[in-house]
Amino acid sequence: MLATNYTTARQNFAHFCNVAVSDFETVVITRRNNDNVVLMSEAEYNNIMENLFIRRDSGEYKRLVESINKFKNGKAKLVTKTLNDLEAYEHE
Repeated sequence: MLATNYTTARQNFAHFCNVAVSDFETVVITRRNNDNVVLMSEAEYNNIMENLFIRRDSGEYKRLVESINKFKNGKAKLVTKTLNDLEAYEHE
């Protein structure tokens, strides 16, 4: 995480945007009134939102963790699905 003040961020905005996107770095822009701002890439933001969405549903999160543990322990079963199979599953 980087921190910079508002004036420096404004003068070097393109640079800080590039750092956020290229390095997945979070940039905290500090302001005099302590109402700081966070600059991050859209990809990083979307990742955070997806994680929050998954964690809201404790049952779904538990299922995900169990699946990851099965995979790590070599107990995962490889399943091949066609696009038609997935579309049918979506409409169940």
